[in-house]
Amino acid sequence: MVDGQRRGKQEAEMNGNVILEEILIKRSQQKKKTSPLNYKERLFVLTASLLTYYEGRAEKRHRKGFIDVSKIRCVETVKSDDGAPPCQNQFAFQVVHDANTLYVFAPSAQSRDRWVKNLKEEIKHNSNIMVKYHPKFWAEGVYQCCRQTEKLAPGCEKYNLFESSIKKTLPPAPQKHQRRPPPPLPPEDEGGGEEVVIAMFDFQATEAHDLRLERGQEYIVLEKSDVHWWRARDKFGSEGYIPSNYVTGKKPNNLEQYQWYCRNMNRSKAEQLLKKEDKEGGFIVRDSSQPGLYTVSLYTKFGGEGSSGFRHYHIKETATTPKRYYLAEKHSFPSIPEIIEYHKHNAAGLVTRLRYPVSIKGRHAPTTAGFSYEKWEINPSELTFMRELGSGLFGVVRLGKWRAQYKVAIKAIREGAMCEEDFIEEAKVMMKLTHPKLVQLYGVCTQQKPIYIVTEFMEHGCLLNYLRQRHGRSSRDTLLSMCQDVCQGMDYLERSSFIHRDLAARNCLVNDSGVVKVSDFGMARYVLDDQYTSSSGAKFPVKWCPPEVFNYSRFSSKSDVWSFGVLMWEIFTEGRMPFEKNTNYEVVNMVSHGHRLARPPLASSVVYQVMLRCWHEKPEGRPSFEDLLHTIDQLVECDEAF
Repeated sequence: MVDGQRRGKQEAEMNGNVILEEILIKRSQQKKKTSPLNYKERLFVLTASLLTYYEGRAEKRHRKGFIDVSKIRCVETVKSDDGAPPCQNQFAFQVVHDANTLYVFAPSAQSRDRWVKNLKEEIKHNSNIMVKYHPKFWAEGVYQCCRQTEKLAPGCEKYNLFESSIKKTLPPAPQKHQRRPPPPLPPEDEGGGEEVVIAMFDFQATEAHDLRLERGQEYIVLEKSDVHWWRARDKFGSEGYIPSNYVTGKKPNNLEQYQWYCRNMNRSKAEQLLKKEDKEGGFIVRDSSQPGLYTVSLYTKFGGEGSSGFRHYHIKETATTPKRYYLAEKHSFPSIPEIIEYHKHNAAGLVTRLRYPVSIKGRHAPTTAGFSYEKWEINPSELTFMRELGSGLFGVVRLGKWRAQYKVAIKAIREGAMCEEDFIEEAKVMMKLTHPKLVQLYGVCTQQKPIYIVTEFMEHGCLLNYLRQRHGRSSRDTLLSMCQDVCQGMDYLERSSFIHRDLAARNCLVNDSGVVKVSDFGMARYVLDDQYTSSSGAKFPVKWCPPEVFNYSRFSSKSDVWSFGVLMWEIFTEGRMPFEKNTNYEVVNMVSHGHRLARPPLASSVVYQVMLRCWHEKPEGRPSFEDLLHTIDQLVECDEAF
């Protein structure tokens, strides 16, 4: 039955809008350091949402892997000075996605250029495009172009999404756009039309060059030279900058424009939100743990024998061309919005009709990368200081308001607590890191002493204190959902080639909706506190660190993975100190000899196995955050976790 469903899903994928399909050769990604290079023939299929590769020919194939097109950061040819590769196909290109690179070999230059051109076309609106890339292979433990030995090392050559290194089919972007990462994104121009977007949230202009947004209204995008701030025009002809994450494309298949769709919501949070509304037929459409699929979460007060309950229905696809979607097999439709509209009036196999769309849209607008376009320096006279929230490594943190309107957290940096000049330069980069599970940096005040760091305000404060205050009141589902929140934020940092260096419960914050966000990423580099300084001069908290950090000060995304395992342990012990009875010196010896933290009583053996994977002795033996997130997503969506 399961095999039949899998085959049906593969057929549905293959029959839906195939852009390219060809037998190519892929190179092993060497997930283990000891694995030899190998080259395997695979059937590659490109659709608008997935790049999938299969073992076997078209008539009898088995899916070996896939890449979500929305997560691709770079597609480009690969330069080689070492002669022909050890496989029959001679023309290589690379697909960089998240923290991985897939090397593919085409049989001809025309084939390679066709794949590169079509892939670039599909990813041109991705928000995570790389600024620099590696033009040559990763081989024998180094990049052949720049000889860097860290696989996640930043690229060494400027990447132009709109220009191939072999064929100059598109003119270079205007010079004025090349001063800011990532590469410029032109407006969608399908057949000469303008790109029209719909505002999902209200936005009040804070600077003269901003444009006010009104939820539900349409706007024309004029320029995308900054991934976070687009220049747009409203229906009255006014122009200005708008936050790109406040709008969505006006297309029939774009679910963002609908009130009932919630992208970043797992099963546990969906149930919490539906229960809070407590309305018969309350529903949410959300992303499934399976890429490219969606789930309808439905609440009923009369779930059988008078009890209320939740139902989670996967939206299925037919294997026909063109494909159709359905919740009840007898009632299929060309699009998901049409399914929802039908089931608003007909239960047709569901426990109840979709009576009441439950949404967070309009309640909690997302954070923006700074308060306005190109604004990172904040005038301290625009800040109002309110109550003290606490104190940390750098100094006192207070609740405040910017321009007496927007709640913010203000960190006053204690003199001698950090390397201020280095941080101020890095702050411009850190402001561009924007994700729903990261605490947003809005700007800094550097024109006086002490300097201030202005960030998003999180109502429930530090995760460590939150866990301790709620001891015994958090369900296992809630604890796992906290881990998922942090993993999503860390997956984004990993894809952005940004290392946290101090991931722990004390450096995560909780908002009024119970969402956990990662904070203080990268800040450990600027600490001048003896508590965080080892004898070698490296800055780190030993009980959260892997062997390569406390022995050699080698930080990477894989050292963050180790810390994430310890953070999971903190969450499932509801705030206990790891190795609480041991000194740092003892911890170094224990961990070096293979000792690991014991399984918390609230963590099942399945959840504890996730922690143990994070604590592999060798960095290359640990999973990526993408792999961890996939595992945790599956645990959240099923009952196997506990």
